[in-house]
Amino acid sequence: MTSPSRVLVIGSGPILIGQAAEFDYAGVQACLALRGEGVETILVNSNPATVMTDPDVGGTVLIGPLTLSYLTAVIREHRPDALLPTLGGQTGLNLAVALDDAGVLAEYGVRVLGTPLAAVRAAEDRGGFRDLVTRIGEPVPESAVVESLEDGMTFFEHLAAPIVVRPAFTLGGGGGGFAATADEARQRIATGLAASPIGQVLVERSLLGWYEIEFEVLRDASDTTIAICGMENMDPMGVHTGDSIVVAPIQTLPDPVVQRLRRCALKIVRALELEGGCNVQLAVAPDGSDYRVIEVNPRVSRSSALASKATGYPIARIAALIALGRRLHELPNPATGGNSAAFEPAVDYVVVKLPRWAFDKFPLADRSLGVQMKATGEAMAIDREFGSALLKAIRSLEPRGRGWLWEDPAWGLSAGPPEDLHDFLSASDTRLWRIIGLLRHGWCDAAGVAAATGMAPWFIERIAELIEAERSLVGSPLDEAKRQGFGDADIATLSGVPWAAIRRARVRSGIHPSYRRVDTCAGEFPAETPYFYSSYADAEVAPPADRQSVIVVGSGPIRIGQGIEFDYCSVRAAWAVREMGLDAVVVNNNPETVSTDYDACTRLYFEPLDTESVLDIIDHERALTGTPPVVVLTFGGQTAIDLARDLAYADVPLAGLSAEAIDITEDRERFAALLEELGVEGPRGALANDAAELERAIADLGGLPVIVRPSWVIGGRGIAVLRSADDVKRYLATDVGWPLRVDELVAGIELDVDAISDGAEWAVPGILEQIDPPGVHSGDSVAVLPPQRVSREVQELAAAAAGRIAMALGLRGILNVQMIATEDRVIVIEANPRASRTVPIVAKATGTDIVAAAVRCALGASLAEVGMAPGLAPDGRRVVVKAPVGSLWRLPGVSDELGPEMRSTGEVLGVADTAEEATELARLAAAAHAG
Repeated sequence: MTSPSRVLVIGSGPILIGQAAEFDYAGVQACLALRGEGVETILVNSNPATVMTDPDVGGTVLIGPLTLSYLTAVIREHRPDALLPTLGGQTGLNLAVALDDAGVLAEYGVRVLGTPLAAVRAAEDRGGFRDLVTRIGEPVPESAVVESLEDGMTFFEHLAAPIVVRPAFTLGGGGGGFAATADEARQRIATGLAASPIGQVLVERSLLGWYEIEFEVLRDASDTTIAICGMENMDPMGVHTGDSIVVAPIQTLPDPVVQRLRRCALKIVRALELEGGCNVQLAVAPDGSDYRVIEVNPRVSRSSALASKATGYPIARIAALIALGRRLHELPNPATGGNSAAFEPAVDYVVVKLPRWAFDKFPLADRSLGVQMKATGEAMAIDREFGSALLKAIRSLEPRGRGWLWEDPAWGLSAGPPEDLHDFLSASDTRLWRIIGLLRHGWCDAAGVAAATGMAPWFIERIAELIEAERSLVGSPLDEAKRQGFGDADIATLSGVPWAAIRRARVRSGIHPSYRRVDTCAGEFPAETPYFYSSYADAEVAPPADRQSVIVVGSGPIRIGQGIEFDYCSVRAAWAVREMGLDAVVVNNNPETVSTDYDACTRLYFEPLDTESVLDIIDHERALTGTPPVVVLTFGGQTAIDLARDLAYADVPLAGLSAEAIDITEDRERFAALLEELGVEGPRGALANDAAELERAIADLGGLPVIVRPSWVIGGRGIAVLRSADDVKRYLATDVGWPLRVDELVAGIELDVDAISDGAEWAVPGILEQIDPPGVHSGDSVAVLPPQRVSREVQELAAAAAGRIAMALGLRGILNVQMIATEDRVIVIEANPRASRTVPIVAKATGTDIVAAAVRCALGASLAEVGMAPGLAPDGRRVVVKAPVGSLWRLPGVSDELGPEMRSTGEVLGVADTAEEATELARLAAAAHAG
């Protein structure tokens, strides 16, 4: 096969529930691999918050709608000779099929790289896939492919058993679900037919309660086929794998059963003649005696990213090279640098993935879990055993009070066992903690929990062992508690002492974690991967480092209000540190992201983002390099910023900011005092510590409407506009985060200002104007850069206000300030001494590497040295419009009404010469992903 010279890569668009940062990770790996082979890449994506849409990654980058018409125009103008469709999620696959169906690929001579579209159709078409699997002698559930409600109901009545509905060509289980009654079946089938872009669903016998197993598989054109990773869903069939606890490698099945399933997965991939990465899902009877093939994703996926991070094997990169015609045996082992990529990774540890949901923001949402994915993100943990890995994964969710020891008093477990065990343990976001609570109180044993949940008894037995260890923890040696996996904070709570006392005792006793390497070969061969996890088990000595290290703290699992934009910032920060000749060290725990690709930094630590883990890594880095590392917190969202106080207390040098500066900006009352001191106008308001003070503040402001804001929040959490007495009553009935800042609701135009300071001067590369009125969260508002309704004079006032705040706080690096502009003045609402979701947008709009400039300034450079002129930068020649995109249709019970608490999961960008043209492109881009 002749190697292509110009390849079109289709991205996946905005972050949605079911299609998230894993495709930025895959796209970055693919583009860098292709360009490394001398191939020109043309990348089309609508998501500005991605690393792949930077030109130094994506090559020729076109930010535009992911629609058939736009891609046809791109092909007509840029004339790629090949298309790589399997790295952009379901969006990329569906568009490739649409281009082929429309004759566009044939008309312009564009060949499809990697997996042929015939194989994609065979895997995605429910009926075709079922027939293929049957032909090769593998079992599938009894099923029927239907394209009408009448046919679906006929099959349901014939089956006389519960069913599951699986729509064709959808993502994240969209439109699917279980049904046990005729009414449920009628509703599910109708919904599935509407969700499928080809109006087709598979109606199959339900395997509810069987175990779910996944294999991530790679195949090249020579038919070399390998299983990269086997993964076991702790939740049984009936819960989408994106909402399930996932464990690797497979723990509970005998090896002969595992090998039988592995052979089945390889056999299917070979029969489909897939070339590249692929995910195979299977159901296994609880006794291991039987299995069924469920489905195949003929592309890299969320599970591909998890398997890559679990094993250290870069699936997307190798898949891209396979698409170019390279053979696995020709490629070196990416971890060892020698041997061959045609090997199946071996691991000597356990990986646990936990989903993260948005139910904390939406308490009225339906929290039950099923075949339609609801999680917004996930955290992964690595340790030597399942129990310690599970404990670490819980810490990685940043539980804010919902850690291992959490129990909802409403469950009533202190008073007695639940009346209906099966109902109490039905699939929901709290099921893991309900299991822990039952075992802790002794209301049920492991066998009873396993029977009620359908989970493998082995998992419940391991959780029961942790409960036993918890009971004997007080008074036992500290090193034993740490080997079990308990965090310092949990040990402190159980012991009745401050967590800092536990850390001091541990450090004095020389009890600290070792850091082990993820190397794909279980230590069998020398490896070079700079990818580490902590363990209190056997030590592994890391080689010394000879350069100053700078630790970039990431943002953890994706959630509404803290998304992929912070991963963009973390990656660009690590790259900037390396360009300065320093060691870039990244700490993060999100398996979907570019920042957790060990190639993105000098050393990667896959760890919880809490004080304990970060301080341990700081100590380890100090021992490696002989000098204290500098820590960068400004690119990891609120997660990283929340660490500042503890790190400052431990005398850790923070790059560019102080804990005091953070406290001033996060504490609403202190920030109001700073504005008054600077003579910068803020909204009229007062502090309220309880309901009576809230009523008094409203009266003092002249009545409603007002806006109330707690301190130390992300994504507008707990912020509300109160327009009526009923609004006040409803707000007081929620879990109010007292004290509140109560402000007048200012009329005007909201602005987002990103300033960069070197400690002596400031620069503002761009200002975003929010189109929606104040009171709508900026993440949910349409926005435009440069501003269209605000005069240059007022923009200068806004920039100067941001600069004065940065100087007063003593910041070096980046500051985001939100303001309301009127005809002749600005009113400052709040400031964040960190990167905001606006950074990638401003970077794309201005062509400025804002993150690199901010990092260099934080580490001592001047604005002149980073190539930035002081003051507000002149407007560029192009206009960009950002439009929010949501996927709350996946969360029944959640209102889509906009307000000060953020609801969108992603965003798209329109780029054009005029605001009108950019707005239309943004509208088209958002419409392409409407639920």
